[in-house]
Amino acid sequence: MKEYVYQTVGTCSQEIIVRVEDDETVVGVEFVGGCSGNTQGIASLVKGMKADEVINRLAGIRCGYKNTSCPDQLACALKQIIAK
Repeated sequence: MKEYVYQTVGTCSQEIIVRVEDDETVVGVEFVGGCSGNTQGIASLVKGMKADEVINRLAGIRCGYKNTSCPDQLACALKQIIAK
């Protein structure tokens, strides 16, 4: 298992800590900052999912007038992780 810290851009959360198995299964996600209930819900829902499935479901989600969101930023983090 590997742990990554992703610095978010354009969201209320400041960073996302993502733990991923070698087979790209998401083991855990922790948002630093942001809307606690929403980010806890996202983290719980994606646990056990493959990174590419999380990306497909969350990429492009916007938060109000912003061009991104916490779910979208998680997708961005996972894209960087699986590209390594």
